[in-house]
Amino acid sequence: MSTFRRSKNENEGGPRRTVPGERGLLAGGDIGLGVSGDGNEITVRDIVTGDNNSITHQYQLPAKSGPVWPHQVGVVPLPARSFQHRGEGDRLRAAVEDGGTAVLSQVLTGMGGVGKTQLAADYARAAWDDGGLDVLVWVTASARSAVVSGFAQAGVELCRADTDDPEQAAKQFLAWLAPKPGQRPCRWMIVLDDVADPNDLIVHPDDPAHRYSLWPPASPHGRVLLTTRRRDAALFGEGRRRIEVGLFTPDESLAYLTASLNAQGRTEPAGQLTALAHDLGHLPLALAQAAAYLIDSGETAAAYRHLLADRTTTLDHLAPDALPDEQGTALAAAWSLSIDRADTLRPGGLARPMLHLAALLDANGIPQDVLTGQSARDYLAAHRTTTGPTPQQTPVSPADAVRTLRALDRLSLIDHHQDTPYQAVRVHQLIQRATRDTLTPHQHHQATRAAADALMAAWPNVERDTDLAQVLRTNADGLTHYAEDALYRPDVHRVLFRLGMSLGESGQVTAAFDYFQHLTDITGNRLGEDHFSTLVARGNLARWLGEAGDAAGSAQAFADLLADRIRVLGKDHPQTLVTRSNLASMLGEAGDAAGAAQAFADLLADRTRVLGKDHADTLITRGTLARWLREVGDAAGAEQASSGLLESMVQVLGKDHPHTLTTRNNLARWLGDAGDAAGSAQAFADLLADRIRVLGKDHPQTLLTRNNLAAMLGEAGDAAGAVQAFSGLWESMVRVLGEDHPHTLGTRGNLAHWLGKAGDPAGAVQAFSGLWETMVRVRGEDHPNLPTIRRNLDRWRKEAERMPESGNDHS
Repeated sequence: MSTFRRSKNENEGGPRRTVPGERGLLAGGDIGLGVSGDGNEITVRDIVTGDNNSITHQYQLPAKSGPVWPHQVGVVPLPARSFQHRGEGDRLRAAVEDGGTAVLSQVLTGMGGVGKTQLAADYARAAWDDGGLDVLVWVTASARSAVVSGFAQAGVELCRADTDDPEQAAKQFLAWLAPKPGQRPCRWMIVLDDVADPNDLIVHPDDPAHRYSLWPPASPHGRVLLTTRRRDAALFGEGRRRIEVGLFTPDESLAYLTASLNAQGRTEPAGQLTALAHDLGHLPLALAQAAAYLIDSGETAAAYRHLLADRTTTLDHLAPDALPDEQGTALAAAWSLSIDRADTLRPGGLARPMLHLAALLDANGIPQDVLTGQSARDYLAAHRTTTGPTPQQTPVSPADAVRTLRALDRLSLIDHHQDTPYQAVRVHQLIQRATRDTLTPHQHHQATRAAADALMAAWPNVERDTDLAQVLRTNADGLTHYAEDALYRPDVHRVLFRLGMSLGESGQVTAAFDYFQHLTDITGNRLGEDHFSTLVARGNLARWLGEAGDAAGSAQAFADLLADRIRVLGKDHPQTLVTRSNLASMLGEAGDAAGAAQAFADLLADRTRVLGKDHADTLITRGTLARWLREVGDAAGAEQASSGLLESMVQVLGKDHPHTLTTRNNLARWLGDAGDAAGSAQAFADLLADRIRVLGKDHPQTLLTRNNLAAMLGEAGDAAGAVQAFSGLWESMVRVLGEDHPHTLGTRGNLAHWLGKAGDPAGAVQAFSGLWETMVRVRGEDHPNLPTIRRNLDRWRKEAERMPESGNDHS
């Protein structure tokens, strides 16, 4: 007697079947079929164990005179514990029209663990129980052989197909599904659950003579429901409706955890369950296994979260001993087969190393350029996992890297959207965690350094695009969170310094100061107080202390650093000279303009001696010296220092270099100081156009140029123009830098001043009052700028009292 061998992926269990006319869902597993004898008896032999202990059932074959319905083939999975009604289920049902007679093929697709099978089973059960089906066929479709076996079984049970030829039996069943004139319509549903590969729905794909499709035929009385992790175009198209199955919503997650625990007499604080759901990324599979773990272990949700946050704990240690809801895979292994299959897609062997990089960056969005740049491609080439004809170290092209992202997207391991290049790649946090768990310490270290290199390769020197800069900072934050240790060995990676500088350059000076305080502490503890990287971190810490408004504290920090620089590096080391420059600047900002001028004069002599008169640092020192000479009233000295400076800057650095633009800013300012306000305003207007082109409209230096232009408009006699310019600038400052940033506060003071000058003393009073309150809140009641604000407030309050009816006249 011939039998059909069951797919190894089908459920285990005893053989059970309905008889004609019986309605209801089947429980248990599938069995092999063997037909013997004649008449209406069928001998059903259990072939799971392969032994001779067969079980014989009496089964009524369909009579030749007509179909015997309703009938079900295959086993619909039982409902999950605390099953949640979801919007995707409504979308499935909404597509069925006219009592279930619409032509309909629906494809549920999504990452592993989102609950596609449960949604399909709930839909199938509802359709069966509502009496809307005559035939329901459930096939576990994780391999081509399983699909053929499931259809062949249906062919035997429904249309007396020959058991000796499974492929022919499957074809006979598919032919039987097609509607035929004059015959009673059969309302059927075919569920193909967990299709792993679109090619599994084609038999003999490489043999045109014998090739045929396993897709059920279109029928006005039939429905096809397919679940898959795949997103290949071959699965969709005309007549096939795609439904993306996503994660639970936060409310669904909380309801699920609460119901699952309550069913076992357990309660947990709603806040802890909400936080646990967030930690698990609202993935239904993870929530189910976490609930089972809590019930089995007696642990609290808070304790489970602590284990989950522990980077030394792998996901497989957080799985319950017995998986809930007849699940066959623990969370840690939920995506392993998908990764294996992605590695076989073209270009072969690159999916796994690409996922290694993505697992270390921001789950919510990685720029495509980070993962397709040269640094990332070098890593992919060196860690290609294929053992086929393509050898390791074969160069990986940018197109290969993009195709690799597409392959991972097709397996629902990532979401890849090229239309949002700054956040083109999104990866669920648990896929990231499971991927990192597979790495050895050495592999983890290699991948971390490669991801850091990839970030640096994509990070522009000038952050024109503030959105890109924010995304890069977020990814650098993610990398340091997942793998900070590796970024200090064998040396401190540049990305750690770039992250802090980007924070400061974006206007987040307090955040930059806090960041470099942390970096200084870490490098000092790990590498020693005299290590080069520790000294660099201290220099950055001192700089952003000054930018945050504490010029005196910054000057002292630079003075202390300078002593250590001289001791460790020597008095003529470039970094020592940089520290002297920074110290001189902070002396001036702290009120010692004469000390700053003398320090820069001494530094210019030493930089000329050590670096040469045309070195960029020497030219920058000349410009800064000229500034402080003007501050102390030495116009002749300033003119001598700045003579020919701009031309030299353009020649050495280029016309668009930030320091060249800074020199132009100083020259424009000095025109105003010399009494040529109109000329100064025109120079600032020209500079603003170039700064927008080079740095972008939201760069802090661009905003400062707008500030200077607005001030010169007022000085040139256009008070109303100054008010308009400062008003727009203040809104931009608040948006980009925040309302408490020192530059934002300065702009607010300038706006208040020019409101009064433009004939609106009441507006000036209101603006200065608001500035006073903000300064007290942010800087404290002893800040040195507060007396000046108070004097201006008193002045314009008196003016407002004299002109009560003219407060809004800006003419």
